[in-house]
Amino acid sequence: MTQDTPLLAVQGLDVDIAGESGMTHAVKRLQLAISQRETFALVGESGCGKSMTALALLRLLPDAGRIVGGQIELDGEDLNRLPESAMRGVRGGRIGIIFQEPSTSLNPVMRVGDQIIETLLAHTPLRGAAARARAIDWLRRVGIPEPDRRVDDYPFQFSGGQKQRVMIAIALAAEPLLLIADEPTTALDVTVQAQVLDLLADIQQEMGMAVLLITHDLAVVKNVAHHVALMRGGEIVESASAEEFFRAPKHPYARQLFDAIPTFEKRGVPLSEPARRAQAGEGAVVRRRVRDPGVVLDVQDLLVHYPVRKGPLRRIASWVKAVDGVTFTLRAGETLALLGESGCGKTTTGKALLRLIDGARISGRAMLLGQDLLTADRRRLQRLRQDIQIVFQDPYASLDPRMRVGDILDEGLESLRRGMTVQERAAHAARLIERVGLPVNTLTRYPHEFSGGQRQRIAIARALAVEPKVLICDEPTSALDVSVQAQILDLLRELQDELGIAYLFITHNFGVVEYLADRIAVMEGGRIIELGEADAVLHAPRQDMTRRLLDAVPRLQFGPAAAG
Repeated sequence: MTQDTPLLAVQGLDVDIAGESGMTHAVKRLQLAISQRETFALVGESGCGKSMTALALLRLLPDAGRIVGGQIELDGEDLNRLPESAMRGVRGGRIGIIFQEPSTSLNPVMRVGDQIIETLLAHTPLRGAAARARAIDWLRRVGIPEPDRRVDDYPFQFSGGQKQRVMIAIALAAEPLLLIADEPTTALDVTVQAQVLDLLADIQQEMGMAVLLITHDLAVVKNVAHHVALMRGGEIVESASAEEFFRAPKHPYARQLFDAIPTFEKRGVPLSEPARRAQAGEGAVVRRRVRDPGVVLDVQDLLVHYPVRKGPLRRIASWVKAVDGVTFTLRAGETLALLGESGCGKTTTGKALLRLIDGARISGRAMLLGQDLLTADRRRLQRLRQDIQIVFQDPYASLDPRMRVGDILDEGLESLRRGMTVQERAAHAARLIERVGLPVNTLTRYPHEFSGGQRQRIAIARALAVEPKVLICDEPTSALDVSVQAQILDLLRELQDELGIAYLFITHNFGVVEYLADRIAVMEGGRIIELGEADAVLHAPRQDMTRRLLDAVPRLQFGPAAAG
């Protein structure tokens, strides 16, 4: 391969998907070229064809999909002409891939070290102790603490961010020529995201590896990509150097995406195109109503400790302090953002308040409208759960795939609002679905029939069905495209303005925090180390951890400033 010859050259790639309504052209006449040491970003929203492009490169299309035209050349060799036996050597060996969702990509019954070793055995000469040592080294390189011990742990023993780091170790283990990174930092907090991106850049330069970065995070793209291709409807609608793309984008769709990105400067301004049009039509600025600022949730000295059992009798040897004395209050109509790195205890805090944790020692106080959530008996807890609900990060995992949406909404209403008749519950569910911006026929369909953003709207409707006073939002937008995220954030703002709901917003997305939060609490090691008004915490942080988090946030500038 000469200096000017691209490592990967794709010409005229066409991919069709067969469905009930006929053939869908998922990828149309796609052309791209990636050189050694180059990071090529393929950006666009869900359904645009970017992940289908990645699967086509590896010949891992679903059964209903097939490549109907075009060439895929890796280091001068046409992959479309290789037999399946030869492609097994390409996958994992010459092309590595990091999938978006590590929970479904890692084998739950295999130790993580064995999963790395599996790649090493298939694509390198390493065996035995040497392969294990290399697996430990990769865990160390991707930032897993105590890799010598954690190499024998199972995926469920890692946080979401740590699982993604394990996936990256597996993808890089055989030192591939090309790495396909499909949303590699979606599940990561900002500091780990920065570490992982730096790691990928270092390895890329060290090995001459090319990277195809598939993402909807334009700030990450701005910081790491050399070239950007914007996809829409299966086609690349704009392709340019990263400098040119962010300085002067040519396609109006690019500007639409830029406008949807939440920032501190856009607080109070609708992000999504429909909301902006609606506001323009009204000719007025949306203002939050003044409400009774009474405390609805008062958490004092919350402790969640997990036992560490050792020996043949599994006796308790020590305790892991996942949450270690958390104290905060939440007022009606207020949004408190809970921030911190993976494993700091923020999600455990949210689950503890809803009594969704088993096998842990929980103490402290959590007063919801004057009643303690932590000591309530089963009957009283059921009544309290009408006033506190949760929206989880992954709506696909939190919605029962065997139930129609109408039944999912009715289940909560029947359990927690027993005074309503069947007809009243059905009418209420229909109003909720309309309120979150979905068609009425949503009620008769199943969760798998919807996009990720639509499923998250359904999850929000389910949480709102019982009209809670407090809504815990655990990373509700992290897996969503920027425009869908904008729609969800606009919806949450409107609902809070209308209903006075208090939000405990657990996230690592600082753009969302800057746009939505009234106050911010920063967690480290199970404790809140900084708590204050959003403006003060963001612009005059007192703690080193807060400053470290803010320094790691990828920033995005547009226009001439982007060229600097």
